[in-house]
Amino acid sequence: MEKEKLPKDIISIAWILVLGALPSMLDTTIVNIAVNDFTKMFSTSFAVAQWVVTGYTLALGIAVPFSGWLMKKYDGKKIFMGALGLFLVASILCGLSWNMPSLIIFRVLQGFASGLIIPTLTALIVQTAGNENLGRLMSIVGIPIVFAPIIGPIIGGLILQYLSWNWLFFVNLPFGVVALLLMQWKLPKFEAIDKGAKMDWPGVLLLALISGMFILGVTEGRESYFRATSILAFSAGAVSLIAYLVYAWKKKNKALIPLALFKSKNFSAAFFSLFLAGFATNGPMLLLPMFFQNVRGLDVIASALWLIPQGIGMLIARPLVGKMTDKYGARLVVLPSIAITILGTLPFVFFDASTMQWVIWIVLFIRGIGIGGITVPVMSDAYVGLEKLLVPAASVATRIIQNIGAAFGSAMLATVVSSALSAKEATVSNIADAYHLGFITSLIFMMISILPSLFLTNKKAAN
Repeated sequence: MEKEKLPKDIISIAWILVLGALPSMLDTTIVNIAVNDFTKMFSTSFAVAQWVVTGYTLALGIAVPFSGWLMKKYDGKKIFMGALGLFLVASILCGLSWNMPSLIIFRVLQGFASGLIIPTLTALIVQTAGNENLGRLMSIVGIPIVFAPIIGPIIGGLILQYLSWNWLFFVNLPFGVVALLLMQWKLPKFEAIDKGAKMDWPGVLLLALISGMFILGVTEGRESYFRATSILAFSAGAVSLIAYLVYAWKKKNKALIPLALFKSKNFSAAFFSLFLAGFATNGPMLLLPMFFQNVRGLDVIASALWLIPQGIGMLIARPLVGKMTDKYGARLVVLPSIAITILGTLPFVFFDASTMQWVIWIVLFIRGIGIGGITVPVMSDAYVGLEKLLVPAASVATRIIQNIGAAFGSAMLATVVSSALSAKEATVSNIADAYHLGFITSLIFMMISILPSLFLTNKKAAN
């Protein structure tokens, strides 16, 4: 009976860590609901305003290797507190932004800080719990981690309805300040593992250039396929990609993402699946609130509440996914999940201002079940058959590519919709058609994601 109870000091440390990470968890979705308002307040296009989301998500991915390096080199308590402090400063700056470029820059800073917080949270909880308590502790602290992205849009909607947009960012401050005080008072030190750890600076720079330039190329090409900025950005991205491949080939296993990882069929399949899944699942997350507001005419609170069925679907799928992956392998979980996601996205190609609301809610619920069954099995399958030496690099690579895929998806779909909107008169029918085109684009990439998923583990065939 004693073994069943978690020590109180371990539980309190875990909750303090979760409280510190809560603002960054909320911020992954709290701003999505406000993109429509930003386009009006700052008199800009959807394709530009989406960088508030895309820049944040892209910075999340770029920060991942920094988190691992800092955790090895310095005290984990200081890293977590420093990252949270940076996040709060960035939140203040976001709330004080005077135009769209300043808001985008500060959101990138906020995203980078958030990208340090989440992996550090996981690492510190693992160190706190130890192997014997890890499963039970993660099941407790996992509750706010799962619920935060669902609650985020609702909080964002309430803020926009009753307060100024600045409070989307200032709302982080009370939670963050209390968490910093509790950390200073209650959190133990987490000693550095390897003070001589080195950072792969050229690798990080090249990966940032690859992802940033390709996304810039997509967004800048919305008015003309031959726009000079777009061509220049795509060229810079291609050169950076070639440079990274040469660099990684020379550095071998010391590279940030070693090319040796791609010798594993499972890792290669998971890597491309994560990119496409990020694209096809996260892109529509940006479109849905915009669709509800601009086509259905809902206010921000109602559009946030309409997203709840999708969140419930994800919650229902989550506990089943792990068990099914262990039993059947990732392939037999991911392929049906993709099919369900397609089934829950396809109707949005036909939905308009007159579609019954209960139909939309059911479709969103189905979509939530589908996307809830994709990422976890794919992430776990990336490690199957890998050499132990390559496991840390695989962890970094999968987290980076997932965020890059999400950022790329948001940018691509926003560009498609924005281009369609600018080409026609702004009637309700034309606006609906523009969003339909965005959902069609996400469906194309969702169907492409079936190909790498065919190479994931199939335990049933192995038996």
